[in-house]
Amino acid sequence: MTSQPAPETEYPQVRETQIPAREKVKFYQVGSYAVGNRLAEEQLRAVQSDPNRYNSLTSGHRACQGCGEALGARYALDTAMRAADKDLVAVNATGCLEVFSTPYPETSWTIPWLHSLFGNAPAVASGVAAAMKAKGKKTRVVAQGGDGGTVDIGMGSLSGMLERNDDVLYICYDNEAYMNTGVQRSGATPPAARTATTQPVGEAPGNTWGQGKDMARIAMAHEIPYVATATVADLRDLEYKVSRAMEFHGARYIHVLVPCPLGWGSAANNTIKIARLAVQTGLFPVFEAEYGEVTSVMKLRQPTPVEEYLKLQRRFAHLFKKGADPEVIRRLQAQADRNIRRYNLVDDEDFDLATEHFVEFEQARYGFRKPIGQEAAVGGTAPGGDFHPRKPISEVSTEGVKQAQSEGTEQTASDPVTERFSANPQTVKDSSDSVKAGEGTGGAAEEENK
Repeated sequence: MTSQPAPETEYPQVRETQIPAREKVKFYQVGSYAVGNRLAEEQLRAVQSDPNRYNSLTSGHRACQGCGEALGARYALDTAMRAADKDLVAVNATGCLEVFSTPYPETSWTIPWLHSLFGNAPAVASGVAAAMKAKGKKTRVVAQGGDGGTVDIGMGSLSGMLERNDDVLYICYDNEAYMNTGVQRSGATPPAARTATTQPVGEAPGNTWGQGKDMARIAMAHEIPYVATATVADLRDLEYKVSRAMEFHGARYIHVLVPCPLGWGSAANNTIKIARLAVQTGLFPVFEAEYGEVTSVMKLRQPTPVEEYLKLQRRFAHLFKKGADPEVIRRLQAQADRNIRRYNLVDDEDFDLATEHFVEFEQARYGFRKPIGQEAAVGGTAPGGDFHPRKPISEVSTEGVKQAQSEGTEQTASDPVTERFSANPQTVKDSSDSVKAGEGTGGAAEEENK
């Protein structure tokens, strides 16, 4: 079977997201963009800096310590309330946010708020918007839900809302699993992650590769007026995206990454740090799009190796145990590199290579095609000429090389495949060193290794 080179994909240059408050606020005025900016001019201050903000999700709720979703919901709804001049109705799908904020007969919401079923929040919100229009009111409508109620159970309802272009802003607070019911895998769970239903056992521990849904891109495919991604790590960006979305009428979608300390196995005080690392590694690209076209992105000055993000979470601790397959981290790095290239997050030609060969890398993994020029380095040729993959051996691990030699497999200490599919070869070396030493995951991983 003859291999053909993967076609090169040309991605247009995209401008960096311009946030007026960030551009004009001086660092010396506040010391950080994350706080209230009370020393800045009033029109440039964050919504959260206003002592008279609406406080849509007030104190008394029962979210876990360090809950990213509680932060995200308060930031988003307070901003939407200001943009709508307090004339707004929120529709909430069943899930963590609904459960911890409204234990019957109590509630932490201070706005008009409706609870819907797990999968029909978009439909209910569409009905509310239609009712307000029929009554001649200009009340704005926001629907919200977690990743389970958005990308899985409610995806059909959401797609219908987007396709009809109903005048609703839908916000997904993505913590990458069904956290309220016991941390089960969802369509937003990343590859190799441990959940209650994707245990780190067997030849491919953690969540299965090749599954899941990129909901922001699915929303873009509907060519609705506005789509954006954001995280709780960047208050200014999240407030800007919500304010921008409220300027449009019709269907709008915002996907917010909200780390979950309980489900991710992370320290409660690392929620913001982890969300920031998800962006800085390229694993979670932050952008905005209008009518199906990306219009701006959050540029990265210097991408961070994916290990820095992974090692803070117990759900990835098995990737750093002694004897773990370093290929998993290489594939995650390749995925991050592809995002960097796809969204033009870094103005650096070094990242051009990642996207050009990402598909080739995945096809080689599953046996569809040989990596170009690497037939002998990664796998062998089965009868009939079809490629039969085998696990690559760590290119720096002495134990791995010795094992390969004992099996009669010819390997060298330098595997050019690694350099081809990662824009940062040092990332792979560091990960392999960590695997060899059994380090890199902090106390959480060390406890599992005992």
